[in-house]
Amino acid sequence: MEFMEIVKTRRSIRKYLDKDVSDEAVNQVLASVQWSPSWANTQCWEIVVVRDPAMKKKLQASLPPKGNPAFKAMVTAPVVLLVCGKKQTSGYYKRDAATKFGDWIMFDLGIATQSICLTAHSMGLGTVVVGLFDHDKAGEAAGVPDGIELVAMIPMGYPEKSGSPPSRKSIEEFRHDDRF
Repeated sequence: MEFMEIVKTRRSIRKYLDKDVSDEAVNQVLASVQWSPSWANTQCWEIVVVRDPAMKKKLQASLPPKGNPAFKAMVTAPVVLLVCGKKQTSGYYKRDAATKFGDWIMFDLGIATQSICLTAHSMGLGTVVVGLFDHDKAGEAAGVPDGIELVAMIPMGYPEKSGSPPSRKSIEEFRHDDRF
């Protein structure tokens, strides 16, 4: 697949086939994180690969049962990736926040998350980024240590089906030349 086709055809997948994802495939997806850009090359990410059904159930318990369409995907996906970041590294210089926004992990982990989703899609795998959950409860269940923040969970597996593309703004609706 050509890159723009990968970008345009990736969808949030919440239903998966009952088919294992090999460790080789998981490592290929993680290689895209390894090569993702980050603030001053801090590489603040830590990824927990969850396959254990009991652990996936604990993670699912951190989601609201109503209002999160990924609720079932947390336990039916063969793999759930926990995207974590080391606090106060990205966006910092000599222990001081270097930008107006302070900790830059959300930006760096956003890049890593996009790398995960696009690479998985290019390999025939589906993903959905889950951000609506009790981060502390999920982090505690997964043993995330102090100084590390669990930011997103990504169920991943072979899609049962893929939906149609959602509508998108035209470029003219968000492009501004020289000044806003």
